[in-house]
Amino acid sequence: MIYILAVIIPPLALLMQGKIFQAIINAVFWILGLIFLLIGGFILWGITVLHAIIVINGARSDANTQKIVDAINAGKKD
Repeated sequence: MIYILAVIIPPLALLMQGKIFQAIINAVFWILGLIFLLIGGFILWGITVLHAIIVINGARSDANTQKIVDAINAGKKD
């Protein structure tokens, strides 16, 4: 679901993942891409979508890695 939102409204998807600074930068380029859509702005729009998808994927990978590390550390305490 978050990936669909990243394609439609990339800055909102980044905000929902807690990436505020990246969402602001993404929003600037996304708005510029929408403004200049008729004269090649689709390239900026595509870049913002790709950026959002990469950041969301990285955030999810980081969360999964943290879960694994926490499980390993919990096992060592026993």
